[in-house]
Amino acid sequence: MRRTIVLWIVIGSLLAGWGVTPAAVKAEPPALSTYAEAASLIDVTSGRILYSKQGDKPMKIASLTKVMTAIVAIENGNLSDMVKIGQSAFGKEGSSLYLKLGEEMSLHHLLYGLMLRSGNDAAVAIAEHIGGSIEGFAFLMNQKAQELGMDNTHFMNPHGLDMEGHYSSANDMAKLTAYALKNSVFQEIVKTKTKRVPRPEEKWDAVWNNKNRMLNIYPGADGVKTGYTKQAKRTLISSATRDGQQLAAVTLNDPNDWLDHSNMLDYGFRHYPLQPLVKQGDKAGDGLVLGASFNYPMTDEEAARIAMEPELLQEGTASYRLGERGILKLLMDGQMIGTVPIYAEGSPQLATSVRSAFRFTEDGPASGNGGFIYRLKQVWSALFTLSH
Repeated sequence: MRRTIVLWIVIGSLLAGWGVTPAAVKAEPPALSTYAEAASLIDVTSGRILYSKQGDKPMKIASLTKVMTAIVAIENGNLSDMVKIGQSAFGKEGSSLYLKLGEEMSLHHLLYGLMLRSGNDAAVAIAEHIGGSIEGFAFLMNQKAQELGMDNTHFMNPHGLDMEGHYSSANDMAKLTAYALKNSVFQEIVKTKTKRVPRPEEKWDAVWNNKNRMLNIYPGADGVKTGYTKQAKRTLISSATRDGQQLAAVTLNDPNDWLDHSNMLDYGFRHYPLQPLVKQGDKAGDGLVLGASFNYPMTDEEAARIAMEPELLQEGTASYRLGERGILKLLMDGQMIGTVPIYAEGSPQLATSVRSAFRFTEDGPASGNGGFIYRLKQVWSALFTLSH
């Protein structure tokens, strides 16, 4: 409790010295509008939803379903497996790779066909190979949805063709996308514009061009998936990376999705840059260091409301003997947005801590709207100077 009080006293006095007052802080970002029935914008690193319009409304999602199909297949299958095209996959209605009955193709290549060309035949073949049946694979999909906290989602098939009981929401699909984009295999597939795949039974290789126009029209675009059915209408997930920050946008039933996604991504990058709060290796007191970096997307106004609260372990505990010393809580308006481990200097656990791609220069953050955050970093150092 004493440390918390000291922290707030230090922040108040130092900010006063820096001249940071409400009048000097930017206002909240302007309202964002879209043509979509439902929409969501998420920061991939933190998982923070930056914008939501009817984000929790269960809706038909069409081929956005294949994001879950792909990640379940990647996590449960062997990419080098040869998958045989069965009767259920052969000639499946809707978008297709035109795979032949009995043809064999590697799971890895099928995943490219699934995500670039939205092949429903590939979806069925993958599902039967991984789950043993459509029903078995749908069970794995729903299990993963539950694990990720997708509370407004239920899958009935791997392709997204309209079916009773098959639905998700914009926010749930944003959560799923942020999770999937942390998988290197998934990320490599969805950012690919063109893929050439050998088909020994044909006279020529298959050449698949990605249907996602965002890859060509939006700078930094690197995914993810298009979708359409008569009932779902146009659905789209896009992602883009700028200055080390990756965002993902989701729209459901949106007649003007390419424009909306460009505007949503611009909005996120402009108003919610990923800002560094602490860096792995920062001093956290005598003989104490932080075990990980922590970045968070926020407006300049929100950055002025960040607080840091250390919670240290008592000596003599098993964790203490292993080198752990506690956690640093990071809060915005009193609500915790994350934690960072605190270790004793030289602890072997430091070697396994997660490193952030964000780096500090000698004069402050290397990029982003980091002026205030750099000052907050100085506050953090001052806090432990005063409290030890």
